[in-house]
Amino acid sequence: MRFGLTILPELPWAELRPRWEAAEAMGFDHAWTYDHLVWGGLPESPWYGTMPTLTAAALVTERIGLGTFVSSPNFRHPVVLHRDVQSLDDISEGRFILGVGTGGDLDSEILGGPSMSTRDRVDRFHEFVELLVRLRTEDRVDADGRWFSSRNARTLPALQDVPLVVAANGPRSLRLAARTGDAWVTTGPRAETVEEWWTGLDTARQGLEEALVAAGREPSSFPRYLNLDSSPQYSLTSRGVFEEMVGRAAALGFTDVITHWPRPEGPYAGSVAVLEDVAAGMGSLG
Repeated sequence: MRFGLTILPELPWAELRPRWEAAEAMGFDHAWTYDHLVWGGLPESPWYGTMPTLTAAALVTERIGLGTFVSSPNFRHPVVLHRDVQSLDDISEGRFILGVGTGGDLDSEILGGPSMSTRDRVDRFHEFVELLVRLRTEDRVDADGRWFSSRNARTLPALQDVPLVVAANGPRSLRLAARTGDAWVTTGPRAETVEEWWTGLDTARQGLEEALVAAGREPSSFPRYLNLDSSPQYSLTSRGVFEEMVGRAAALGFTDVITHWPRPEGPYAGSVAVLEDVAAGMGSLG
């Protein structure tokens, strides 16, 4: 099992820098930040830009993977995002991870975008990912999409092996992740109880494996990331809770789990002491 830690970009860099440094020092394998204009979970909070934050994190760390959790078509164009990914891959010396997902509605609404049905949002996400894949593998890319287009898009320098981690819960996006992604990340289903959440995760896991087989890929070698804190229970409630959740994730075949830096109040209200205690025990869980 590999372990990830999400650090929200809600504080000035002088206060965030020690957290990114601590994530590496505590032994986490990867660290993430949300990619939003405003996050719906903290709509009144100060918020800082994702790409500058990850650039700064890359410059004060040496080993830990760094990623977007997740970039979406709500305010990102694939061509522009591709350029950001190239730079972050270079600056981090190959440690960048590109997480992509459908995203919520708030970011697009801020930019004056129309209200969209779930079907249209998923369609747009698929188009977004397909163009991203082309930009990773081709040069002089022409595209005429419903939402995204490009004309002779140069893509040099060639990307190194930046993992494309595709967020998916429903059947269509699970098939997309299996066909185009280097890994899968999930929040699991919306659920009232912890047990309902784990049951839904097992269903999604089965759907992914079926999609991988259909795509001609080997399920056992496909990385799978789980956002533990989409559960009704925050994973850093205690070390015992965290270890139980990691064990259940491993039993479902997840290779990576992600938690969140504790905040003084919700969401993710908790104690840094618990985070430190959990980090101290990760070696026995991995």
